[in-house]
Amino acid sequence: MERVFNVYGDCKPGLHYMVDLTERLVKIREMVGQGLYFTINRARQYGKTTTLRALARFLADEYVVISMDFQMMSHANFEQESSFVAAFCTELLDGNVSVPEEIREDLTVLAKADERQASLFAMFKILGRWCGMSKKRVVLLIDEVDSATNNQVFLDFLAQLRGYYLNRDLKPAFWSVILAGVYDVRNIKRKIRPDGEHKMNSPWNIAADFPVEMSFSTADICGMLKEYEKDHGAGMDVGEMAELLFAYTSGYPVLVSKLCKLMDERVGLKGEFAGSPGPWTRQGFLEAVKMLLMEKNPLFDSMIGKLNDYPELKDMIYLLLFQGKRIAYNPDDGATDMAMMFGFVKVLDGCVVVANRIFETRLYNLFLTLPEVQRMDIFKAACRDQNQFVRNGQLDMKLVLEKFVEFFDDVYGDQGERFYEEDGRRYFMLYLRPIINGSGNYYVEAQTRNMDRTDLIVDYHCQQFVVELKIWRGEAKHREGERQLLKYLSHYHLKKGYMLTFNFNKKKEIGVREVAFGDRTLVEAVV
Repeated sequence: MERVFNVYGDCKPGLHYMVDLTERLVKIREMVGQGLYFTINRARQYGKTTTLRALARFLADEYVVISMDFQMMSHANFEQESSFVAAFCTELLDGNVSVPEEIREDLTVLAKADERQASLFAMFKILGRWCGMSKKRVVLLIDEVDSATNNQVFLDFLAQLRGYYLNRDLKPAFWSVILAGVYDVRNIKRKIRPDGEHKMNSPWNIAADFPVEMSFSTADICGMLKEYEKDHGAGMDVGEMAELLFAYTSGYPVLVSKLCKLMDERVGLKGEFAGSPGPWTRQGFLEAVKMLLMEKNPLFDSMIGKLNDYPELKDMIYLLLFQGKRIAYNPDDGATDMAMMFGFVKVLDGCVVVANRIFETRLYNLFLTLPEVQRMDIFKAACRDQNQFVRNGQLDMKLVLEKFVEFFDDVYGDQGERFYEEDGRRYFMLYLRPIINGSGNYYVEAQTRNMDRTDLIVDYHCQQFVVELKIWRGEAKHREGERQLLKYLSHYHLKKGYMLTFNFNKKKEIGVREVAFGDRTLVEAVV
């Protein structure tokens, strides 16, 4: 059977192209060998299930692995202890692990028992006997553990699991416990008990850190693409394609696989990308990025839903995107904690930044296409004039700057410094959005995002533009900005760059000019 790139459920060797998990599995096996109790908390579609199922196979020779998926139990009424126990026992009996006959009989009785007998205490007694009679150490592995977190029974289950685990030197119990899900322990507690009152013998405080990196590295992606190239002879530059995939996704597993799937299955159907290596070129990759950003999918839907559910999270993302706020990483801050948990952000040089370019562009598109935004005059002006900026399929960025300066000065020219710092860059991106909509994308370089400067990278068809958006801080800072932009042009192999400066001095000279620096040119706009 021909392998494909998979974005639906766990990846299976032999059916799907996937990264080599061996190094990760060896590290996790070392944690299991130490008898640790730990949680794997990662965002949606981050490869948790694929890793856990591979781990169960990886450990099978040395351990008895009880592998469960709480999502399979989600139909049960977990508000009642008896229902939880019955569902747990049923799922355990239906699993892949070989259950000793006498244990199977006891679990079957418990699964069908009435409320007085179907207790957590009785269930753990049976599980303890299983651990005691097993010649191999027993490992409990539970996926989607947060599927059952909406009630007290779940806390009671974890409390007893904790107790049996801690006493495993006194009486038989699981040697190692691995729980996987999106919500981390603090947020699960908050979800169950919003009042913040928790038992002192918290079932969470024994969980060891999980330092294993789950995102894909460039080398991981390269290995997966080599397998594809071996099968298909696509003619791609594997190293370049792996670097592009990592640059746009930061190794977020489902985003890597989705872009590969689009190039493999859809981009090549477009006439200009037919043949080899058509889809597997930089242009084919950017076409796949455009397709991904235009589609609805569970990951993006979940992201938007979380922003609507948690206003403080939405406010933080807005500050990151449009005001260049440097938000120092603080694990005790609720909004930061949630953003990290859901995979929206990462930590770079001690500060919080949006996790990857794909998320960033999708979030920009969300904030820039809200109904109240589309009613603004500057958005309407860009929609009205958008056809004049593209000639023969080429975007005229200089004209975009000229028209923006003209409109912005007429409408907002008398606004003060605070307006420019907080809203100026948002207004340029708002103006640009309908002009490139459907044909191009943009993202911001995380390293340059601050209150004074933001570098906007615009991809339009086969063109690429670097636009530096900055606040006027004097002539010396301006010259420094020019030097920085010229370095950026060298990095991107471009001859022309663009600089938009928001200047609140009353004597400023508004307009657009071109300045030559050797063989490179800067188009500088001041508003």
